[in-house]
Amino acid sequence: MSADPLTRRETLLSAAAATLAAAQAAVPSDVCQLSAVEMAGLIRQKKLSAREALAAHLKQIEQVNPKVNAIITLVPETAAALAKQADEAQAKGAALGPLHGLPIAHKDLVETKGIRTTFGSPLFKDNVPKDDELIIERLKRAGAITLGKTNTPEFGAGSQTFNPIFGATRNPYDLSKTCGGSSGGAAVALRCGMIPIADGSDMGGSLRNPAAYSNIVGFRVSPGRVPNPKASFGWFTLATAGPMARSVSDVALLLSAMAGPDARAPLSLPETGAAFARPLARKFKGVRVAWFKDLGGLPFEPRVRSVVDAQRKVFENLGCIVEQAEPDFSGADFAFKTLRAWNSAAGHAGRDTSRYKETLRKEIEDGQRITGADIAKAETLQTQVWRRFQAFLDKYEYFILPVTQVAPFAVDLPFPAAVNGQKMGSYIDWMKSCWYISTAGNPAISVPAGFTEEGLPVGIQIVGRHHADFSVLQLAFAFEQATNVAARRPTL
Repeated sequence: MSADPLTRRETLLSAAAATLAAAQAAVPSDVCQLSAVEMAGLIRQKKLSAREALAAHLKQIEQVNPKVNAIITLVPETAAALAKQADEAQAKGAALGPLHGLPIAHKDLVETKGIRTTFGSPLFKDNVPKDDELIIERLKRAGAITLGKTNTPEFGAGSQTFNPIFGATRNPYDLSKTCGGSSGGAAVALRCGMIPIADGSDMGGSLRNPAAYSNIVGFRVSPGRVPNPKASFGWFTLATAGPMARSVSDVALLLSAMAGPDARAPLSLPETGAAFARPLARKFKGVRVAWFKDLGGLPFEPRVRSVVDAQRKVFENLGCIVEQAEPDFSGADFAFKTLRAWNSAAGHAGRDTSRYKETLRKEIEDGQRITGADIAKAETLQTQVWRRFQAFLDKYEYFILPVTQVAPFAVDLPFPAAVNGQKMGSYIDWMKSCWYISTAGNPAISVPAGFTEEGLPVGIQIVGRHHADFSVLQLAFAFEQATNVAARRPTL
């Protein structure tokens, strides 16, 4: 069913809360701060029902969401019906999926059957898809309970979550700051306990950047790990869907339901989701790790570098051999920007772009001017970046660097015009520490690393070898266990 207009959101929340009042009374007070693994375990043990879990999260949304604007479409009646079905199926002894009973909200770029999907654009403000995308089908089969959609920039363009329909999503650690993007609504909903798991997507950092800004975990998996059989460019490696959660273990749990081959997607990888349901613990004695320098001269805010550099000793204490070294990213700038603009132009062909935000409109116009020679050059340069990166990782198993070049900035600023005194040339230039990695295509995870003196979250980025997604999860898990930075919650 389609959600009611945004202006009725509070009424819907109140009605849903009243309907589920009896269930709420039985829910542990801290259920919304449980890990997804813990929550799923309690539901399987019948110590918590799907209806109780849903009721607690709807109550949390009612209390917190008006402050941060993370969940922008809510379907409480639909969710309540699904939770009831889940409990009844469990009572009858039905086989349970790995996400059975866990509430989830989907990024507003992903088409959901019967639930409004706007892409953050006025052109689609009343759009209600007739079918689910593959990722939604998989999450439903795994037992997740859809309760709504999360905010995103207009068509996911840029790493600042605001759009003309729903406005901006705010950082829960400082409401005057951005949460990043484009999976910003998902990141904030997770951090505020409104959902335990969330899907997102990443081209230039959209899983990693908001994770860093919200003190959660976001995993850009290898292209093809979570296939998209509807993608217009089937061989396009820059964009991928992926999991977000409050811990590495929860991310692995979610990925176990999202991952797996699909014969309709040419980049699809053969491993099933079960590959990510294994224990994450591993020894790292003698493992060689490369520590970033400056990525060929990119500017970083000193406060970001300081937080990340302070964590080098953690990896050394884990037994890693840490050396300052980095691959050559020459050509990544031209390759990424050209292929991104080309993809944008193709994706918006035939649409009236006159009402789009200026930065996206300019990117589409740039893409329309791209020649065959430009594409050939971009593809060649991307291939060279990939080959150099894989050769670099023959020596090192991991490459570690900051997720972002700047700390969270003002929520009313579309993008930073300068970083550490160096002027940015476009609305995505401040994100190169993410999209250089996207160009290479290796799996990369954002894990909480610490806070600036002002109390703003900073993330660390762990990049692994080609298709070595599980290995990335293992080091991220070890780092997380050693630091426990994610335990610091916002005062909201």
